[in-house]
Amino acid sequence: MNSEDRSPLTVTKSVCPLCHKELLTNWVKDNIPFFGEVMHITSICECGFRYSDTLILAQRKPVHYELKIKTPDDIDARVVRSTSGTIRIPELGIDIEPGPASESFVSNIEGVLDRVKEILGMATRWGEKEKTERALLLLSIIEKIKAGEYEITVIIEDPLGNSAIIAENATSRELTDDEAKLLKTGMIIFEK
Repeated sequence: MNSEDRSPLTVTKSVCPLCHKELLTNWVKDNIPFFGEVMHITSICECGFRYSDTLILAQRKPVHYELKIKTPDDIDARVVRSTSGTIRIPELGIDIEPGPASESFVSNIEGVLDRVKEILGMATRWGEKEKTERALLLLSIIEKIKAGEYEITVIIEDPLGNSAIIAENATSRELTDDEAKLLKTGMIIFEK
């Protein structure tokens, strides 16, 4: 890539939330397949604080994707989750909703299950008996899902239309306005 192909770098200065020294943030526009135009943001402080994210600059129609996970091969399906995407696994009672520090990612169903396992692992260390028992049950079910012994449905809904499940047997549809309004976006939205 020559220097003419690169987007210009913008640097802003702010205050580090940890040490209160100067924090430099780099902003670079890019164009990524499926996502479209994005803004890469990276903040690094000398105290060790780091923050990075990729903001999707495009907005599409609100979308609902759904995939039945029935075999071990199904967990290889590609998952694109933007900062405004909500992931649901109804059979497990799991909703992963965006928040202010929500990050986008591209993974597969197995990667999503591994993220859930990390959170459940933390829950088992908190020591509340009822929550620990539930977390341990869900952890054992996740292993059964990976072995093809337990079926689930993975749903991604995104009011900004920037998330997807990419697989031949995934279904998608546009969300109604009422459905989209019920979803969290995880970010501040500026209306035109």
